[in-house]
Amino acid sequence: MIDLEHVTKFYKNRGRRKLILDDVSFSMLSGTSYGIIGINGAGKSTTMRLLSGSELPNSGKIRRNVRVSWPLGFAGGLHPRLSGRENTHFIARLYGEDIRKVADFVEDFSELGSDFDLPTGLYSSGMMQRLAFGLSMAIEFECYLIDEVMVVGDARFQERCASEFQKRKNTSDVVIISHSMEMIREYCNKCLVLAHGVLHEFSDVSDAIELYKKLNQ
Repeated sequence: MIDLEHVTKFYKNRGRRKLILDDVSFSMLSGTSYGIIGINGAGKSTTMRLLSGSELPNSGKIRRNVRVSWPLGFAGGLHPRLSGRENTHFIARLYGEDIRKVADFVEDFSELGSDFDLPTGLYSSGMMQRLAFGLSMAIEFECYLIDEVMVVGDARFQERCASEFQKRKNTSDVVIISHSMEMIREYCNKCLVLAHGVLHEFSDVSDAIELYKKLNQ
């Protein structure tokens, strides 16, 4: 599904080096859903961006042999001067999807009403999340990346998001970052603990959670 080959990722800030991944080689298998957990600041979100391709490693290679989503709900790729509809059309073209079908789905799902035709630079954070989540659900991926964004909008909209995502989960793999161990247990059958630049793999999710708890002590 996704192969990491000697991947190193770090940031430099004021002469200091923040290491995220230290020469990591690892294969995520198709037919398997993974959780990624770790203490705050370990680099989980950066790792997710690396998996999606929205950020590049300092060295090494990441290969994807399935259709991988952008991080679910991620709105960083939306152009602020384009309307929600125009952004939707652009992304549909980019992925070779039926433009009208994708736009109709996103317009209905996001419940933005007439705001769908306003520039996204005028959107509130909640409106951007609705649009981004709708776009994520409008295009079918073989692997969905999720970074703590299942809570979008009010309770009714959250329920609708969860229902729509469950449909995708039945046919696709997921990679989830979450501080909710209940969510990790529900969706994942393997788990990775990120600590000090190393990904520790566990086939038993409970063992991964135990290590996570120890790291948080």
